[in-house]
Amino acid sequence: MSHINLRDHVGVPLDRPVRLAFAGAGARGAAYASLAEEAGAAVVAVAEPRPPARERFAVRHARAETFADWRDLAARPRLADAVVIANMDDGHREAAEAFAALGYDILLEKPIATSEEDVIAIGDAARKADVTLAVCHVMRYTRYTTELMKALSDIGEIVSVEHLEPIGYYHFAHSYVRGNWRRTDLTSSALLTKCCHDIDWLGYVIGRPVHRVSSFGSLSYFRPENRPIDAADRCVDCPLQDTCAYSATRMYRDGLRNGGTRQYFTRIMAGELTEEAVTTALREGPYGRCVWASDNDAVDHQIVNLEYTGGVTVAFTMTAFTPVEHRHTKIFGTKGQLTGDGRFIHTYEFLTERTTTIDTSLDGSSAAEGHAGGDEALIRSFVTALHDGHPDLIRSGIDDSVDGHRVVFAAERARREGTVVTL
Repeated sequence: MSHINLRDHVGVPLDRPVRLAFAGAGARGAAYASLAEEAGAAVVAVAEPRPPARERFAVRHARAETFADWRDLAARPRLADAVVIANMDDGHREAAEAFAALGYDILLEKPIATSEEDVIAIGDAARKADVTLAVCHVMRYTRYTTELMKALSDIGEIVSVEHLEPIGYYHFAHSYVRGNWRRTDLTSSALLTKCCHDIDWLGYVIGRPVHRVSSFGSLSYFRPENRPIDAADRCVDCPLQDTCAYSATRMYRDGLRNGGTRQYFTRIMAGELTEEAVTTALREGPYGRCVWASDNDAVDHQIVNLEYTGGVTVAFTMTAFTPVEHRHTKIFGTKGQLTGDGRFIHTYEFLTERTTTIDTSLDGSSAAEGHAGGDEALIRSFVTALHDGHPDLIRSGIDDSVDGHRVVFAAERARREGTVVTL
């Protein structure tokens, strides 16, 4: 069965569905596969080392050939037009290089990789193989971003920006205190794993390269010395579990019983939504630990100051200590101000002193559910680009993504060394 690359049929639609393979069937891979089928793609293969996740994927996508490891998939002759790489972050380079060499077009989950060297190497591999490689910077694809870009003309030239990433107290406790991204030696910095989205998005909005970077931040609260005197090592044994905002028992059992955003995190921690699975995970797994008795070192607050060419400045803050909500942005222009919260966009024009409001909501979903329509829009754009031969639909190409990641690494150097880094 022949397979085709986007570069080979620009402007000419395929006469069949796009065929996709998946390297990774965790939360992101499984969600993307379902969205891809809704967009008209054929899911033909999956590689996932965990049997339960692999079996769930196979049940949902019955035509998909299954593999226990992405290397087994890569050892076969090419099975699809493109591959979605959604394995763990530290495995991205090896997988991306292998699939690029086989000729697959690639959709790569962010971050590109966990080191600057690996990020650059993946970009080089895509260019050498002459394949399309898009990164899952979903913020570029939301209706909110599309409308915001249109509204920028109302405020003149951008002079400066304030941007806040409110990670959310229980999201941070789940992912960056108890979860997979809690330690920089196992993954990378929280700025990279959580906020490469934001740095990429700011560059997309401003449309200029970063010139200089400074940064400050630390792990200030989720430390052993802040542990309450009566706290137990595990929340299920803790007398404070009903009064602690970070109680794992309250968070995950609420997700089990009531759905919503917390159900997403409960499924990740327990594997399945049953009382038995949640109880076992709370008693035995990392997600049941006290937030002051984990082995975490990810910073819980950080600011990044960016100076772009031409003098545009950005003050960016990420923090754990918020509700789980949309990002907040203020853009200050020569003719007005734009204020956005991930759903509403308000533009104030100096000349008329009038405020215009745009509601970009698609379905009223929360910040953690589908990234405000970004997941669906990303996958639809990628599938349609490959099917219809329209590379312009891909807004998050590898070159821009590499540039954004390099800014993140520069910010971390600035924070650790207490200096200003010039790019």
